[in-house]
Amino acid sequence: MSLTDVRPASSGPARATLWHPTGRTKIVATIGPATNSASAIRALREAGLGVARLNLSHGDLDWHADAIRLLREVVPDVPILLDIPGRKIRTIQLKHEPTFLKGDELILTTDTTHDGTRKVPVNYSHLHADLSVGNVILADDGTLRFTVLSIDGVDIRCRAETSGQLKSTKGINVPYVKLGTRLLTDRDRKIVAFACEQGADYIGISFVESAKHVEAIRGLIQGPAPRIVSKIENQGGLDNMHEVIAASDAIMIDRGDLSVETNLENLAVMQKQIIEAARANAKPVIVATEMLHTMIDNSFPTKAEVTDIANAVFDGCAATMLSGETAVGLNPNDAVEIMSRVIESAEKHEHRAESERSDDVSIPEVIAEAIATMCRQLPITKIVTVTLGGFSARMISARRPSQPILAVTNDASAARAFNLFQGTRGVVVDVPFSRESTDHIAQCLEELWHRGEIENEDMILVTSVGYPNSGNRMNMIETHEVSDLAKALAWRPRD
Repeated sequence: MSLTDVRPASSGPARATLWHPTGRTKIVATIGPATNSASAIRALREAGLGVARLNLSHGDLDWHADAIRLLREVVPDVPILLDIPGRKIRTIQLKHEPTFLKGDELILTTDTTHDGTRKVPVNYSHLHADLSVGNVILADDGTLRFTVLSIDGVDIRCRAETSGQLKSTKGINVPYVKLGTRLLTDRDRKIVAFACEQGADYIGISFVESAKHVEAIRGLIQGPAPRIVSKIENQGGLDNMHEVIAASDAIMIDRGDLSVETNLENLAVMQKQIIEAARANAKPVIVATEMLHTMIDNSFPTKAEVTDIANAVFDGCAATMLSGETAVGLNPNDAVEIMSRVIESAEKHEHRAESERSDDVSIPEVIAEAIATMCRQLPITKIVTVTLGGFSARMISARRPSQPILAVTNDASAARAFNLFQGTRGVVVDVPFSRESTDHIAQCLEELWHRGEIENEDMILVTSVGYPNSGNRMNMIETHEVSDLAKALAWRPRD
């Protein structure tokens, strides 16, 4: 299949489910009014859905609670990412969404009693205090541009530098101006508590600029889940990229805000730099914003969008994301299916460079590299990692082996979370993990065999940690012909 062969199928049999996809890169699809039904969610999964995203900037918590219940019922093994508004500045819900021409004047205000008829309110109460005459304000991912003419109390009088319409809940950016937003707001605390109550697998945090910000959210969570996806989307996040990545469980590149908060011409370079840094730390990266934007209204993407998806795969991302395309678009299934097919095609033709070696490496890093080498040179068909928290799965996934990775745990929440890792599927088993022996590894393999996850003809590579009391991690590698293993360990016959 060529990169241009991406038109959605219009007839013929339904495509088989892609939950065990050929493509290793996952698809994050945003659930919204267009897809918040059991039939729509099933269709998205059949098209290639890997992670379900809910954007808490839109809708109330009751709506999102209902959506989470539906997702758990219809696709219980799909991880759920709740994207919280956090420090992102937005227009509030407007009764009137003003249109304007270039040169017209418009008043933004921090007085939220207005409805957009005379003044457009924003959700950051100190914006008027942080701005100065001459500052540039961008809105709606930089498609709208304003210049500040004057500030009168809480009102910001602006001149429109572009024609357009300022709609409800659209993002507001002020490049190169330090805003005094707090790390945590009362709304953040409420939403994090909601995410914990609902059993979300990941929380997305906006405008992360420091490890301190990540740890503040982690302090609210007070447990292993939800895991934290930090969004790098401004210059502060770029400047402190390494500490943010180290503190986070995963990274999202929000290219809409990143492009307007920094330099648009450097966007592709910044994407590569963030992915490289995250992969060096074995942290999965989601590439987001306008990947198939034209498919919100149209049934077919542009060639630039197709190329964009392929390049994100070549860069080494763990997942690509759809926002409005699946939340409110006219063609949500086609968007997921086309993205899945482009990913599969890109991965087939991908030429990966060997990672540069470092003198400062840990035992798990060396073992992960050894596993990658073994998987290239031996007829390994599947990788099995027996892991509680997913460390070994992340380390192996970051090396991008072509074989599928089965990340086996006895924690259902952790198993769902593993499904974000590139090429990885979380599998939950009812097996106690031992610190005094490695017997649980054999029990996990037998359970996989009985479920049909591994077959007699498979050659598997198994990795885990043995006797973890000393603090060691990922220190074991084994290879097995499954048929020999079943015979040697006298596994009970399959049902």
